[in-house]
Amino acid sequence: MKILGNIIWLIFGGLFAAIGWFILGVLFSITIIGIPLGKQFFKFAGFMLTPFGDDVVLDFSAHPILNILWLIFFGWEMALGYISFGVILCITIIGIPFGLQWFKFAGLALMPFGAKIK
Repeated sequence: MKILGNIIWLIFGGLFAAIGWFILGVLFSITIIGIPLGKQFFKFAGFMLTPFGDDVVLDFSAHPILNILWLIFFGWEMALGYISFGVILCITIIGIPFGLQWFKFAGLALMPFGAKIK
């Protein structure tokens, strides 16, 4: 079931979203200061390709200062957008599995530093 879900996910936008995250990761990795952010964007890109069957394990204690800065400048906006999109998808029965994937992205968007995708 997860293979079918990942294929449908890629066809209906997951591939384009992963390419966008990858391009952002490359752009941020050009500068030395942006490398930590670039690594997180690459994490998002990889997770955007195959979200079905993977779980996000958050670890706030790994990098608390970076997570707080991320949360202030990027995280809460991204998480709010992902939660909103997940709620919209969960309105229909067919969209529920895809909405649940967006909720996983919301968790990753809040604190990506130290988070592991398993």
